[in-house]
Amino acid sequence: MKKIATIFLLSLAIISCGNGEDKSVEEVIEDGNLSEIRQKKSELSKEQSELSRKLDLLESAINDLDEDRGRPLVNIQKLEDTTFRHYAQVQGDVYTDENIVIYSETSGILNDVRVNEGQQVSKGQVLAVIDDGGLSSELARIETQLALAETTFERQERLWEQNIGSEMQYLEAKSNFEAMQNSASQIRTQLAKNTVRAPFSGVIDEIITEEGEVVNPGQSQLFRLVSLKNMFIEASVPENYLNQITEGSEVIVEIGSIGKQFTGEIQRVGNTINPNNRTFRIEVAIPNEDGLVRPNQIATVMINDYINEEAIIVPEHTVQQNSQGETLVYVWEPQEENKGLAKKVVVETGYVYQGKIEITEGLEPGDTIITDGSRNLRDGQEIQTSN
Repeated sequence: MKKIATIFLLSLAIISCGNGEDKSVEEVIEDGNLSEIRQKKSELSKEQSELSRKLDLLESAINDLDEDRGRPLVNIQKLEDTTFRHYAQVQGDVYTDENIVIYSETSGILNDVRVNEGQQVSKGQVLAVIDDGGLSSELARIETQLALAETTFERQERLWEQNIGSEMQYLEAKSNFEAMQNSASQIRTQLAKNTVRAPFSGVIDEIITEEGEVVNPGQSQLFRLVSLKNMFIEASVPENYLNQITEGSEVIVEIGSIGKQFTGEIQRVGNTINPNNRTFRIEVAIPNEDGLVRPNQIATVMINDYINEEAIIVPEHTVQQNSQGETLVYVWEPQEENKGLAKKVVVETGYVYQGKIEITEGLEPGDTIITDGSRNLRDGQEIQTSN
């Protein structure tokens, strides 16, 4: 019985203790007992202090035992010969030779528009018809007279060949026939102007004059017709590049608005220098198979003005300048495994392009430079690398 009583009392004690200390933070908060909440906070604060003390002891022991603790961690890269290309960048605009406004060639009412905006049309396709003001009837009358004049002339010609009739009758018939031919031809030419046709294949970008409006020759704009096939970029280049740029020079074109990049050649180089900004103009043809390139878009033209087939190039951020004005990089001198020394090397630099800089003196193929972590190094400092 004493053993049973002892076990029972111990169980009560454990349960009693569990009701306080073994409750989770969420359970204590849910109970809403302020004294228990404060007690729980005090207990956790003591545990936190004890953990912090133990962590400090461990950190101190690590610092005493780890020989590499004070070595800065860097990334390294082995150098080799590579082709380096430099491009000069200029801004240009996209154009097309086939971007025109179609004007009326005659007077009348635009009474039959046969296309819609955005419609693809073929060369010679009828776009609209302008009222002819009775010219068709006039042509029918002239053609009737022409047929009679032709018959009369042919008859007089046969008689003249048989030496029948006078020469004057023959010449009058011939003259009348030719005059009627000219009259009919002039009216047909005039009537042709009443039919508006596409001068080339393209897209009706805009219908400027609506059906039913009166139009006048050379004044009334009818349609804007655009072809997106023969596109080119026109850009102005500083005159100091004149000796480096010729027809056929390689260029890279970027059109940021559509996220496209093209490789092409200069197809035309201007022969004059603009006195206002000391530039000359170039043209670069660009493909447009998907039709995304549009006239008047802004383009960046990158002109290849320098090539080195055996260049030493390094990331631009690795090159530094000290207080003495020296340009320098740090190279890796290995010791053992991933440990080494940082060595300062004074260099001469060349062109810079897209985050890469050309090293013309100071480094050789096979050298290993420090790429990341070199900013705060000193000559001869012990370092380690992760790569």
